[in-house]
Amino acid sequence: MYCWGKPQFFGVRAAAANIGHGKGTYTAEQFQEDFPQFFKEDGQPLLPASMVGEILNMANAAVQPDKWGAGWRYAVGLYTAHYVTLYLRSYAPSNETPQQAAASGALVGMVKSATLGDASVSYDTSAITAGTEDWGDLNSTTYGQMFANRAKLIGLAGMVVI
Repeated sequence: MYCWGKPQFFGVRAAAANIGHGKGTYTAEQFQEDFPQFFKEDGQPLLPASMVGEILNMANAAVQPDKWGAGWRYAVGLYTAHYVTLYLRSYAPSNETPQQAAASGALVGMVKSATLGDASVSYDTSAITAGTEDWGDLNSTTYGQMFANRAKLIGLAGMVVI
């Protein structure tokens, strides 16, 4: 019997599918302890603290503790490190021209070929993205690739959808 309109069945499908709604509590202090490479010797982050906070909020919402279990802290740290790395790739304290500001967001992959006369460079990322082609920007950093590969393992457990 098809029962979508009956309130007593709302949420049953999501519960049966094991789709969580928990939010993590990963902090900047934990991130600094786990990934000190993103902080100066005095403990200040290499990017604006407000951006660290935004990325941590995003990570805590996206990487749910009830799905990751004991591996949650490492996973949320990888997720955070991935987005901090992407931010830092585009970071510049200031730019002289709009072109410089726009260039800071350019995509870069592995060099496929290069020529010197008239300076031509082409990039190929297929070697580093094999197996996680559909994982979007997670392929663009080592942290993201490690996170995606671990997420694939977490996702191997089946889901039941009514």
